[in-house]
Amino acid sequence: MMFQLPSWSYDPPYSGYWHPVTSTINWCEEDYYATPYAAEIVNTLTNLMFVILAFKGIRNCRRHGHDTVFLVAFVGYLLVGTGSFLFHATLKYPMQLVDELNMIYTTCLMNYATFSYSKSRQYGFTLALALVSLAIFITLYYHYLQDPAFHQAAYGILTAVMLARSMYVMEFSLRPSLRKNEENFRLHHKKSMTADQKEVSRADDLRNAKILSTMWILIITGLSIFLSGFGIWQIDNIFCSNLRHWRRELGLPWGIILEGHGWWHLLTGIGAYYYLIWGIWLRHCLNGRQDEYSLVWPSILSLPEIVRSEYSHGIVEPNFARKIR
Repeated sequence: MMFQLPSWSYDPPYSGYWHPVTSTINWCEEDYYATPYAAEIVNTLTNLMFVILAFKGIRNCRRHGHDTVFLVAFVGYLLVGTGSFLFHATLKYPMQLVDELNMIYTTCLMNYATFSYSKSRQYGFTLALALVSLAIFITLYYHYLQDPAFHQAAYGILTAVMLARSMYVMEFSLRPSLRKNEENFRLHHKKSMTADQKEVSRADDLRNAKILSTMWILIITGLSIFLSGFGIWQIDNIFCSNLRHWRRELGLPWGIILEGHGWWHLLTGIGAYYYLIWGIWLRHCLNGRQDEYSLVWPSILSLPEIVRSEYSHGIVEPNFARKIR
């Protein structure tokens, strides 16, 4: 006789408190099978990942004095999670707009932070006007079409452009800047450098190399987590009927493991958090403040933070991401 995990069966759907469904899209999770007060209970509760990490990021920005644009970005990240929570709880069209359009607006904000750095005030104003116009166009056209594929394409393009630009800045602005600073130091002190100064220079070279390598580890980790969530969500879309059958065979609570859109929330929430932390660290390094801040990342299973260096004393990190000072 095969061993079976203890479970209970899925009940017939409740009469939903928010019925009828008015959203233009519904997900693979069955509606109102657990409670009448949340249409999709797993898809609703997994958005708490965004809320928790948003408050973590907001607190970190306020405590350690990161640029205001990242504080605003974490507020936007919080609104994305809150909007998605309300959307999946109600499956109402207005809540769908709150969820999906917040994703567009927050990504536009991060594009502004990425493309406006070190540019003139006039350039920044023009860029802001262009992004606001784009956000308004996406809002109106999406409301007209009511086609989720349009929103997903717009969000994907904005995210890809933002990532590509950030990676370009890291490699073609930050890397040459760090190298130039060291070369200038050696040029001006070549004849008068003491043995201690040469040792400091070598240590700075090593630190700069670690900064860039750790940045790549950070963004690749975040992007891998994000894309894993996207992949699981696509499996959820393609094999929905099979997954629903398997969930009912497993029973509760084990069937929850096969809720692919819930995994999308968890993994993309973590992946987006990694991107914001990477953006903060990149901005501080571009500003030449890498001595004032440290990337604290105790293990691959923990979440990274950027803290003022005086707060990071005594924290030991593993070899994959040593603390950079």
